[in-house]
Amino acid sequence: MGNNLILTILIVAPPLILAITLHEAAHGYAAKYFGDYTAYSLGRVTLNPIKHIDPIGTFLIPLVLKLSGSPFLFGYAKPVPVNFSALNHPKRDMVWVALAGPASNFIQAMIWSMLFSLIHHSIDNPFLLEMAKAGIYWNVVLAIFNLFPIPPLDGGRILVGLLPYKQARALSQIEPYGFFIVLGLSFAGILGDLWLEPLMRLSFQVLDLFII
Repeated sequence: MGNNLILTILIVAPPLILAITLHEAAHGYAAKYFGDYTAYSLGRVTLNPIKHIDPIGTFLIPLVLKLSGSPFLFGYAKPVPVNFSALNHPKRDMVWVALAGPASNFIQAMIWSMLFSLIHHSIDNPFLLEMAKAGIYWNVVLAIFNLFPIPPLDGGRILVGLLPYKQARALSQIEPYGFFIVLGLSFAGILGDLWLEPLMRLSFQVLDLFII
């Protein structure tokens, strides 16, 4: 049990930390590019994982879900603070800032897919192969989970930026309760069955194109 736990951590931790770090850093870089220096002034526009890691969301929750045999695993980091009113064009730029995080995960998933193919055909190292598979999995999960269209998730922020002002304002008002709504949908199986599972399946089919 102990050896399996250590091996799981060694395989999962590097790609998971990288996935979460680049996700949050991408939000910060995008916000800075579009005029909001809040994250930059707090030192969050960085690739230093220590600035982004949340001990519970980054390590404990994924590990417990993994060891409990949960069909879906997810984790999270400390959200990068963004003052949307400070953006050059708040409603429009909100979409790009929110999209930056999931986009970084899809790019990482493609890179891990190519690395998986390279490792498989060149050195055939089981440990590195499992790490590449973990990199693909975690980045797909983080991207799709965060794109769920309920604020404060990235998908909710994107939808707020795309909707007309009246509808956008109504949707943004549920943000304080969004996390509890997502948890409820997760426990009810709705989030997994109707969102995560079909979109993950589609994503893996696309990523297969990068595995030769």
